[in-house]
Amino acid sequence: MTSPRPIARGSWASFSVLSTVQLMIILDGGIVNIALPSVQADLGFTQAGLAWVVNAYMIAFAGLLLLSGRLGDLIGRKRMFVAGVAVFTGASLLCGLSPTPEILVAARFAQGVGGAMAAAVAMGITMTLFTDPRDLARAMSWTGAIAAAGGTVGGVAGGMITEAAGWRWVFFVNVPIGVAAALLALRLIAADRGIGLRAGADVAGALLVTSGLMLGVYTIVTVDGHGWASARTAGLGAVAVALLAGFAVRQATAAAPLLPPRVLRSRVVAGANLVQVLMVASVTGFGFLSVLYLRLVLGYDAMATSLAGLPMPVTLAVISLGVSARLVTRAGARPVLVAGLVLIVAGLCLAARAPAAGPYVMAVLPMMILLGGGMGLAMPAVMTLAMSPATPGDAGVTSGLTATSAQAGGALGLAVLAALAAGRTHDRLSMGTPAADALNDGYHLAFGVGAGLAAAAAVVAAALARPRRRSPVRAGARS
Repeated sequence: MTSPRPIARGSWASFSVLSTVQLMIILDGGIVNIALPSVQADLGFTQAGLAWVVNAYMIAFAGLLLLSGRLGDLIGRKRMFVAGVAVFTGASLLCGLSPTPEILVAARFAQGVGGAMAAAVAMGITMTLFTDPRDLARAMSWTGAIAAAGGTVGGVAGGMITEAAGWRWVFFVNVPIGVAAALLALRLIAADRGIGLRAGADVAGALLVTSGLMLGVYTIVTVDGHGWASARTAGLGAVAVALLAGFAVRQATAAAPLLPPRVLRSRVVAGANLVQVLMVASVTGFGFLSVLYLRLVLGYDAMATSLAGLPMPVTLAVISLGVSARLVTRAGARPVLVAGLVLIVAGLCLAARAPAAGPYVMAVLPMMILLGGGMGLAMPAVMTLAMSPATPGDAGVTSGLTATSAQAGGALGLAVLAALAAGRTHDRLSMGTPAADALNDGYHLAFGVGAGLAAAAAVVAAALARPRRRSPVRAGARS
């Protein structure tokens, strides 16, 4: 009988390639954000145009995750992953070489396409690599840590690269990593033939969901310039909802649906994705607004702000990698998820009462530790739940759905919570409240709403049925 250890080593080698690519894609966002002022100065972007360096990527990435996941099921997840890495790498090279704003924005859109192709199937491939529940829990812990902490690390890395070598190298650095990852993926990841295009080549459904998601993300990321109550925002939002509703109807009637109804009929899959939308919305809003709180209310400089935020990703990594996998294995994903969400609620409640002045140890550190610990428990657990019912025929689309819900939650949370904070601050300023206090009142409202979103996520998580582990997704992966 063959010993399982060589298989485990091979599985972890394959997983390391998947993790490297996921980290590269996640880091890209934070790295690029830090480099934007240098990009603007060099290429002559307008302030409005500069936002499209971020928006073009986000629209392509979020809009294509679900379609990419399903295509991975149909043509083979390894093939989709390697193709996505190749597109992302080539687009990164074009970004670094871009001579004009228009070419850079187009290259960023292509980067988003490649990122969606690779990220959408990565979790599905991960589910096929591990037959031991303990190994799978450890892999999900690594995935959760990468997803949650990557943005923070990206910001630090972006500042260092931009300062040392210039903004073009924030894109060039992806090239050798991407080439190496693609070559290693071809060698290490087991081939899968997919179930064939005839099993789910729903062209009408693909057009509906991709256009609906892209338009929805476009509406959200451009709301700052028009307002939530504007006719433009309402009109575009209504069209996006109509397209997604049309997609839902199409999936219920199509002979070969893009998103098989059995996926969303799973209470665990639907519930876990709803939990992820609510949870990611709350913590993404906190991540953005907490930086403003540190800078504009407490008066920290850029370096002090970076250091002040470090306890959150450090705690997240320690809990996710050192504790979460063991707890998920022993107690199950659902109670670990609920516990993590309770810690997130506690951290956001502290943030909603943060003072306008005070020592770091009392004003900031406790909420950072609570939020980091909560995310360290919740992220791996929600991913485990979302993927647990997946079968060989729908692991890719289930992975893509999970990634899409995270993107949707992040975009909505940032837009809504930032708008609430700005509105409350404006009202307080008009009443003559001092600027720092007005800003803090705005952040308090946003953090309080974020705590409500996380509490709602905890209620949904507590109501989830226990998932039934299915072996076909793992057994079928190597066939």
